[in-house]
Amino acid sequence: MITALATIFVFGLIVFIHELGHFITAKLSGMQVDEFAIGFGPVLVKVQYGETLYSIRCIPLGGFNRIAGMTPDEDLNERSFYNKKAYQKFIVISAGAIFNFILAIVIFFSINVTVGTLTMSDKPIIGGLVRGEPAAVANLQEGDTIVSIDNHPITKWNEISTHLQGTAGHAVAMVISRDGNEFEATIVPKQEQDAVRIGVYPSYDKTPLSISESITKAIDRTVLVIHSMIDGLWNMITGAEKGELSGPVGISQMAGSIAQQGFIPLLAFAALLSINLGIINLLPLPVLDGGHLVIILVEALTRRKLPAKALMYIQMAGVVLMITLFVYVTTKDIIRLL
Repeated sequence: MITALATIFVFGLIVFIHELGHFITAKLSGMQVDEFAIGFGPVLVKVQYGETLYSIRCIPLGGFNRIAGMTPDEDLNERSFYNKKAYQKFIVISAGAIFNFILAIVIFFSINVTVGTLTMSDKPIIGGLVRGEPAAVANLQEGDTIVSIDNHPITKWNEISTHLQGTAGHAVAMVISRDGNEFEATIVPKQEQDAVRIGVYPSYDKTPLSISESITKAIDRTVLVIHSMIDGLWNMITGAEKGELSGPVGISQMAGSIAQQGFIPLLAFAALLSINLGIINLLPLPVLDGGHLVIILVEALTRRKLPAKALMYIQMAGVVLMITLFVYVTTKDIIRLL
């Protein structure tokens, strides 16, 4: 249940803001927006307001704006996208990603001004637990301090993983300190991919920030994440690093796991995912916003419209590419879960 709600919240938020960017700039540019939709598939709720139909659909993994006259095959008028100036079309298409970056700044600012800067503590204090995992099953609680593991004293958080190596599937004796009292707990760690885990998260030290510091750090963090993601994407494309791709299934699993740590971590995850969506959408690939931006630039530089048949072939190639990628990452996500 938590995973489903966390997934709907994260996807719904970042998709709504992305499509809102397209919607607002299209309206300001005088374009006719026939529908503003969140989700895909059958319509759950719809409201007609003015010329625009506002709808929520049953699959919360995307959204769209149906702007009149996106291609020359449609009925065109002076408010059609196709007939607008290049700079107006460029602004409308790029606005989705820009709004995603703005959302990340707003989220980081909100976290900074309400919580402050969170720095992971090196103390072996449990900051959170994953439901159903070994530590939770052994009735460990948030705020507990791990004193020792199999008679090995623990003074720092990173020593926990060191002393858990090779213990997967075997009972481990832990001395836990809670409210000044010590007791022994028996835990059976699990092997997950290349690591042994018991399902605990570290605690964080909080440093209060002023409003000006909160704004500055929010912008700095967003810029840093954008730079890191672009750098990582480039390294993956060039083969310098092995990249791990996740689709909706993998992201949903991550959202559910992070949601168990609290609402603030979930918000931070939504900010990172919002930045990721913005960057991915700006890639110069057909169907994505970046592909549309390339077409707009080519038409502006050559002062010629691309033929309708060429646009159709580009869109078809993009659809095939995206379906193939979706099937690939979803298959990998499912295999990881098995």
